[in-house]
Parts: sequence; C-alpha cells; structure tokens
Amino acid sequence: MITVRFSAAQIDQIIAHAREAAPNECCGLIGGTSDGEVRSLYRTRNVAADPLVTYEAAPDDLFAAQRKMRERGDQLVAIYHSHPRSTDPEPSQTDVRLAYYPSAVYFIVGLGNEEPCLRAFRISERHGSWEPAEFKIRNDRKE
Repeated sequence: MITVRFSAAQIDQIIAHAREAAPNECCGLIGGTSDGEVRSLYRTRNVAADPLVTYEAAPDDLFAAQRKMRERGDQLVAIYHSHPRSTDPEPSQTDVRLAYYPSAVYFIVGLGNEEPCLRAFRISERHGSWEPAEFKIRNDRKE
C-alpha cells in the first residue's frame, strides 16, 4: 500500500475547495506518481441530485482531469470530497457503494469544527467496507 504524500499548499487547496462549496459537498481528483507523491489536484463540479449530502463528479470534468493526468504522466492517486457538517468524517454508505476506484485513497474533509478535519480511507465497494489510511504532509511552504 502506498502512502499519499502532499505539500501543505495542496492540503490548503483541498480545504479551500471544501469551504467554497459549503454547504454543498465538493469533490475532486488527485493525480501523482505511482509511489503516492501528489503532483496535481483537479477540482470537479458536484452534479449530485442532492449535493448537500452526496457528491457526483461531473462526467466532463472527470474525463478532462483524466486526460490531463495522462498527458502529464500522472495516475489517479486519490479522490477527495467533503462532509461540510462533519467534525470527524468517515465514509457514508453511499460513499462506500460508489467507490469505483479500489486502488485510490479516498479523502474526506470535515468542516463541522472551526478547524477542518482531513481523513483518508481505503474503501472496498466490492466488500462494502472501509478502513483508515495514512497520508503525509510535507511542510515545504516558503515563508
């Protein structure tokens, strides 16, 4: 299992997306190297019927992101979305049922507290289960 590795700025971008989309859920893709180094984030529009409680990435956004990943030599490393009212997010039954990318790590941003909470999961749609996953944040901000 790979450990997904982000820069602090990339984490900030994911959290900013979640805050901008609130009270709706946001969603996006994370591209990178086969060993888990994140190189690019791809925001996608949430076109779910009820975006307050679920997400569905716009198909044209998914195709565009996947095309850019191929052009850059990246692969899909992870998927992210938000649970705007959650203080300690974990995958919902819908998240598990729709986890179609078994090799991806799934990140969920909870915005229910003053400080956002980002958690990572390995989800098996086939087995209807999930488990926490580890990730690392590099502190490489330029002061």
